[in-house]
Amino acid sequence: MEARKPIKKKKNQFKYWIGRIHLWLGLISGLFVVFLGITGCILAFEREIEDATQSYRFTETQRKPLLPPTQLKAIADKALPNKKAHSVNYQPGRTAQVVYYHDVPAYYYTVFVDQYSGKVLKVKNMDEDFFRIIIMGHYYLWLPPEIGQPILTTATMMFVFLLISGLILWWPKSKAARKQRFSVKLKSKWRRLNYDLHNVLGFYITFVAIFIGLTGMIMGFQWFSKSVYWVSSGGKSITMFEETYSDTTSIAKLNLNAAAADQLWARFMKEDPKFKGSMDVHIPEDKKGTVEIAKNPDPSTYWKADYRYFDQHTLKEIEVKHIFGKFANTSAADKIIRMNYDIHIGAIAGIPGKILAFIASLIAASLPITGCIIWWGRRNKSKPSH
Repeated sequence: MEARKPIKKKKNQFKYWIGRIHLWLGLISGLFVVFLGITGCILAFEREIEDATQSYRFTETQRKPLLPPTQLKAIADKALPNKKAHSVNYQPGRTAQVVYYHDVPAYYYTVFVDQYSGKVLKVKNMDEDFFRIIIMGHYYLWLPPEIGQPILTTATMMFVFLLISGLILWWPKSKAARKQRFSVKLKSKWRRLNYDLHNVLGFYITFVAIFIGLTGMIMGFQWFSKSVYWVSSGGKSITMFEETYSDTTSIAKLNLNAAAADQLWARFMKEDPKFKGSMDVHIPEDKKGTVEIAKNPDPSTYWKADYRYFDQHTLKEIEVKHIFGKFANTSAADKIIRMNYDIHIGAIAGIPGKILAFIASLIAASLPITGCIIWWGRRNKSKPSH
């Protein structure tokens, strides 16, 4: 019996220190985790809520020719003067969107234009959009990105450790204890109920929440994103996105009959007339810019999009080495980084995945609250009565 005592003591010491770290990290990151969980719930069904409440997003498919991208841009420019268009989006059954996005000066607008008649249905300032405001809070805490993002991503990293340490603390010692750890005793006293809500619900969402946390860290920490790519690629470094440029020496050599963006768009439409996904056409802002065409076969996600780049003066395709190029050329590591956002919001698994992400975010938001109640109750219980 004497030989077993040090082993038992060591095991208790390990759980004791895990518990202390779990407590302090929970107290430090708790408010941020509650905030991220609640805003995550709001954003889980962003697209579905917008589609249900904003009828101008839809235009019935007609047997009429679609207006080309430069014409839609010209119409949108009149509705939104003194701004530079970023892209024109087409999708069957949906209204064409002309997106205006710029860093300095900063602005973000979307002009919804009927792709058949050219009628402007809506000019939307995205900086005043409800979901856009929530996204800015979820990403940056409504602070400058260089300040807000590290704060929230650090809190997310703490939360991932809390999930792992919570699993260690939750792990039952025996079969008898195991039977009691998988269910919430709804008829028990409120302290016991709160304890079960924290431990049992925390266990059930652990693995989903870990994926949500890790994908959030990939978006928030460059070093973590690069590390994930390095591991998943077998030791290769990620090639970051770089702008592509047209050959300005070819301007006088080739006289295009129509705008390069319109010609390339027409070519893509002719190649795949039954395409049901979305197509983004990026019209060059100057003579150096390229025409980018992004075709996404599944608009409910982003990772399968095919990005193509063309010289606006010669229509010659420009090959790129970064991960946002042709989908056929992407490696397994490229796909992991590409699908990161879709995993984060659950869209990778469709509506069931979004429901799962919503439930996990809701429970994650509750864990710091139920955990704080447990800590407060134990703290008061340990105080000597006078």
